[in-house]
Amino acid sequence: MAQNEKILAGVLEIFRHEPQKQFRVDQIEKMARRNRLGNFTELIKALSFLEHDKKIITDGKGRYQLAKENTVVEGSFRANDKGFGFVRLDDEDADDVFIQKDYTDYAVNGDRVKVKITAGGNPWNGKGPEGQVIEIIERGLDSLVGEFHPMTDEQVKISHFIGYVLSNDKKLHNYRVYVSENGLIPQMGDMVKVSIKNYPDKDNPESMTGAIVDIIGNKNDPGVDIMSIVAAHDIRTEWPEDAMKQANEIPDHVTDEDRKGRVDITDQPAVTIDGDDSKDFDDAVVLWKLPNGNYHLGVHIADVSHYVTENTPLNEEAFQRGNSTYLVDRVIPMLPFRLSNGICSLNEGVDRLVLSCDMEITPEGKRVGYKIYPSVMRSHGRMTYNKVNKTLAGDMDGLEDKYVKLRPMLEEMADLHAALYSQRHKRGAIDFEEPEAKIIVDEKGKPVDIVLHERGTAEKMIESFMLMANETVAEDFYRKHVPFLYRVHETPDAERIKNFFEFCSAFGLNIKADPNNIKPIDLQKVVSKTEGTPEEAVVQMMMLRSLKQAHYSEEALGHFGLAAEFYTHFTSPIRRYSDLMVHRMIHAYSDQGMGEDVQKHFASYLPDVAEQTSTQERVSIDTEREVNDLKMTEYMSDQVGQHFDAVVSSVTSFGMFIQLPNTVEGLIHISNLTDDFYSFDEKTLTLTGRGTHNQFKIGMPIKVTLINANVEQHQLDFEIYDPNAPKRPHNDRGMANERRGNKGFHNNHGHRGGRNFRSSSNNRNHNNNHHGGNRFKH
Repeated sequence: MAQNEKILAGVLEIFRHEPQKQFRVDQIEKMARRNRLGNFTELIKALSFLEHDKKIITDGKGRYQLAKENTVVEGSFRANDKGFGFVRLDDEDADDVFIQKDYTDYAVNGDRVKVKITAGGNPWNGKGPEGQVIEIIERGLDSLVGEFHPMTDEQVKISHFIGYVLSNDKKLHNYRVYVSENGLIPQMGDMVKVSIKNYPDKDNPESMTGAIVDIIGNKNDPGVDIMSIVAAHDIRTEWPEDAMKQANEIPDHVTDEDRKGRVDITDQPAVTIDGDDSKDFDDAVVLWKLPNGNYHLGVHIADVSHYVTENTPLNEEAFQRGNSTYLVDRVIPMLPFRLSNGICSLNEGVDRLVLSCDMEITPEGKRVGYKIYPSVMRSHGRMTYNKVNKTLAGDMDGLEDKYVKLRPMLEEMADLHAALYSQRHKRGAIDFEEPEAKIIVDEKGKPVDIVLHERGTAEKMIESFMLMANETVAEDFYRKHVPFLYRVHETPDAERIKNFFEFCSAFGLNIKADPNNIKPIDLQKVVSKTEGTPEEAVVQMMMLRSLKQAHYSEEALGHFGLAAEFYTHFTSPIRRYSDLMVHRMIHAYSDQGMGEDVQKHFASYLPDVAEQTSTQERVSIDTEREVNDLKMTEYMSDQVGQHFDAVVSSVTSFGMFIQLPNTVEGLIHISNLTDDFYSFDEKTLTLTGRGTHNQFKIGMPIKVTLINANVEQHQLDFEIYDPNAPKRPHNDRGMANERRGNKGFHNNHGHRGGRNFRSSSNNRNHNNNHHGGNRFKH
C-alpha cells in the first residue's frame, strides 16, 4: 500500500504544481517516469483512483486537471439582487466563484470574503468554480444612501427605531436599514445617508441598522436625485472652515511680491480655448513662427501651487477630493470657486501667475527645444471651441473682433496640430473618435434633450498642444532622475491580447503581431483595418476590454494608448490634484535644487498621491456615469412604447445591450427574444436562434421598442420591434436586473480631461457626458 500511496501522492503533486494545466496521459507518464513513480498500469490505476476521489477531473478524452475543492481563497463579493453572488478573486485570470444563495454567509455587495471552494471549475464544460463564504474579512459598505420610510408611533415605541431606509441600488434594495433617533429626523420621502452599524446575520438576513448622518432632501425636490448619487459615492461637497478661511484670505489679484522671479509674458497674445459654459480656465496657448521656420508653441498653465501650498487645510481638502467632478448641471470643484473661477483662472484681460512650457517644434511636428519656467501672463481672449472652429472654416459672421485679429495665429495652430497628430499616429497612438453626448436639463434638472457633439479641429488642436506639454514635462524630469508623478497606461497582458486576436480571426482579420511583445501600432493597424466596416464597433469594444486602465504612478511606466514613453498630467491643476502635485515639484526642484533632502521629501509621499488621485478619478468617473444613466433614463421615461433605430452594443448570455443614436443604452433581455430559443456563443459574442438561425452580433443595426423605463434603477428595457405584434400592456418588470455590470469595461485615461483613449474634453467641457461606451482617458 505504501507504494500506491507514493504513486498517488507523486501523481497528485504533478497536478498541484500546475493547477491550471490540463495534462494528457503521455505527459503524465513522462513526468512519472522521471520521478520513478511506477509503471504505466500503476499510473492508470492512480489516475482513476484520484478521479474517483474527486482530486482530479477529466474530460473523458484523456485529459486531466486538478480539481480545486476545499482550497480557501480570498476575494471581493459581488451580490445579485436574486440573493446569489460571485466572488471575484485577486488573481485577475481566475474565474469568479459562484456562491449559491444559502452559502453567502450574509455577505453584502463589496465585502472582502474568504471562500471555500466546494466544486472546482471544470474546463471541459465551461462551468466556473462554486464555493461558500466562510468568513467576512472586511466590510465593503460602511454607508448607503436611500429613501426614508417612517414607522408608526406604535412601532417606534416597541422597536426604538424611527423608520427604515431603502437604497435604490439594485444590489442593496432587498435590505431595510433600520435607524434610531439621533437628532436628525427626516420626513417621509427624504433621501438620507446612513452610516451602517449592524450588518445582516442569521436572525436578520434582510435588514441592517444604522444612524442617519445626512438628510439630502426630499426625493422630488430638484437636484436631490443627483446629490443622492454624489453622497452615495462619498464625494465631499462641504468645505471645512479652515480651508474656506484660507481661500478667502488669498488676494484676488496678482501682487508685486508675486511677480518676483517671474518672466513677464503679458504682451504675448496667449488665449484660452474652452467649451461654451466653462468657468475655470487653467490652460492658455500662444503660437508664432520663428525666423528659422520652426514654430514657437507656448502652453501656459495656471500656477495653482503658488496659492495652494503643502501642509495647509486647502491642500489637505484638495488631496481628499483628488479632482473636480463635472455632472450634468453642476460642478463639484476640487478648489473653492474663489480660486477656481477667480485668481487661478486665466480670465481674459487680467494678469495671472502661470507655469510656462515653451516648445520649439519643426513644421513636421518634431520638438527640438523647450523651456519650463514660472511667468506672469494675460489672456488676450477667452475663446470657445465653436467660434474657433467657425474661424478656421472662414465663417467670420458675427464673431467678435478678437477672432478676426487672431485668425492668422489660429490657422497656424491648426497647421501645427496636423503635424503633431501625424507624428503621434506614426508612432502608433491609438485613436478612437466617437461622438459625445451632452444632456440638456432645464432649471429644475429635468432632462429636455440629448445633443451629440462631434469634436472639431479646435478641440483636437488644444488636445494636441496639451499632450505635447505633458510629454515634454514628463521627459524633462525623467531625464533629471528625480522623483516625479507620471500618468501611465501599461502594456496589456499577453493573454488578453491573444484572446483578442483569436476573436478578430473569427471575423477573418489576420493579425501578424506577437501578443507577448505587443506595440500600440499593432493595435492601431487593427483599428484602421476595420474603419467603416460592420465589424468596427465590436472590434473596438473588444480591444478596449483587453487594454488596461490608465492611472498615476511614481514610476515612468509609459503610456501605451498614446504610444508615449513619458507622460504626466501638467495642464489642469485647477481640477486635478495630480497636476497640482507636478507643479509643486517643478517649483521645488527649480527653487531648492535637486539635493537629497528635496528628493527624499517627495519620494516619501508620492506613492500616496498616485494612489489617491487614481482612486478619486475612478470615483468621479463612476459618479458622472451614474448621473448620466439617471438623466438618460429619465429623458426616455415618457417614450415607453415608441420605436427606435439602434445598434447592438454588446451581447451577453442573458440578452444584449443596444445603443440608440443619442448614445442611450438599454437591454433586450433574452426573455424578450420570444421568436425562438437563442444560445450564446462566448467565442464570437453572438446570440443565435436554434430554429430561425437568426443571429445577433455587436455593431448590428436593429429596430427596437422601449417597453420599460425604471428611473430609480437607471434601467431601460427594449424588445425587437415587430410591426405585426399586438400592443401589449407595459409593466415595470425591470428585466434589466440581470445586467451584471456591463458598464465595467470602460477604460479611462484623461488628459486635458479627456476620457477616451484620446484626451477628449471630458472634465474640461464641464458638462461632458461620458456615458456608457468605450471610454478611456489619457
